[in-house]
Amino acid sequence: MSDIAFALENHVATITLSRPDRLNALTDTMIDDIVAAFDRCDADDEVRCVVITGAGRAFCAGADLSAGADTFADWFGTSGASRPDAAPPAPPRRDANGILALRIYDSLKPVIVALNGHAVGGGISFTLAADLRLSTDTAQIGFVFTARGLVPEACSSWFLPRLVGMSTAQEWVLTARMITAQEAQAKGLLHAVHPADRLMEETYAIARRLSASVAPVSVALSRRMLWRSLELAHPMQAHEIETHALASRSASLDVQEGVASFFEKRAPQFPDRVSTDLPDVFAAVPAPAYAAPTITGR
Repeated sequence: MSDIAFALENHVATITLSRPDRLNALTDTMIDDIVAAFDRCDADDEVRCVVITGAGRAFCAGADLSAGADTFADWFGTSGASRPDAAPPAPPRRDANGILALRIYDSLKPVIVALNGHAVGGGISFTLAADLRLSTDTAQIGFVFTARGLVPEACSSWFLPRLVGMSTAQEWVLTARMITAQEAQAKGLLHAVHPADRLMEETYAIARRLSASVAPVSVALSRRMLWRSLELAHPMQAHEIETHALASRSASLDVQEGVASFFEKRAPQFPDRVSTDLPDVFAAVPAPAYAAPTITGR
């Protein structure tokens, strides 16, 4: 039985972490299932927005520590590597939470996270690739890696400074202290904070807006343009991408419908589909080249 639940209603897919007895602590199987759920969402034009939340009193306690001190050695294949007589270690297995974060980053649909309770370690870091995070007013967040003898994962050393600034990211990570939802909102990590009994209502209000009032292809394209802008060296590169995107979208059926519905004062019915009509506007400004990775696949 899967430790996540999947539901689709009114164009909004909901992925629920469903190990409440373990505070939704992550396992490799859970991560694989969430990645598969995102694959499903991207392939289905009925899905226009993805919501991630948790069951029970916590959102996610991070890695499942039931294996004790060997948890991370087992995850990364490094058990025994620190012994003097150990053979040279093989390249480490990829950080599973990083694979999940990158899958969310590549999502063609907007992603909203509803933190229904505490989110700690890997339980908050994988959400940084989402577009919006909302939280209950009693939730606490902790980038607790250094308190466990670890370092940031799930690409959080890239995402977190871009979301909250380097100084705040350094203080949160280096001290490993717990952060209130109110502080996280003030620093820009959270979009909004609500009482627990209103969290999902407010989350789905945004999801419905993203699903009913805006063009799915334009949303997918805009999401990618905003994230890619963080990798660009000069605004001229953004200008090139935007020019190609505008040229493609201006000639689309979506624009005709968007303008017509505006003048006719009715809800738009955008005809273009992400699966077939998403243009490639990044060819003029290719993604940065990366050195061959020294980490292995899963």
